[in-house]
Amino acid sequence: MDRKKAVRDYKESARPAGVYRVQHIPTGRTLLGSSPDAPAMLNRIRFQLQTKGHPNRALQTDWNSDGPDAFLFEVVDLLPPTENEVKDPAAELAALEELWQDKLQIAEELRY
Repeated sequence: MDRKKAVRDYKESARPAGVYRVQHIPTGRTLLGSSPDAPAMLNRIRFQLQTKGHPNRALQTDWNSDGPDAFLFEVVDLLPPTENEVKDPAAELAALEELWQDKLQIAEELRY
């Protein structure tokens, strides 16, 4: 396959918008968020942690002290693909994230 075509196909493909979670297993502390490309966001967070550049200091401190094996990275829910790819999923993502916030009942002291 031609490299330029592969890049173009990737950019034109629908991205998996959804809600993700990063959980520190020993303490249960959790970072819950949403993104138009949830798997890519998890990769970004993992990279930031590995390079000691994550903006959340508490999360970075736990990563530095316990290492990657102490964390769970997961996409908890995805928005169904839509026919209209121009549509901005921000409002739907915010609502889905709030739904998961309620479902998981993460106490304030256990949130990053």
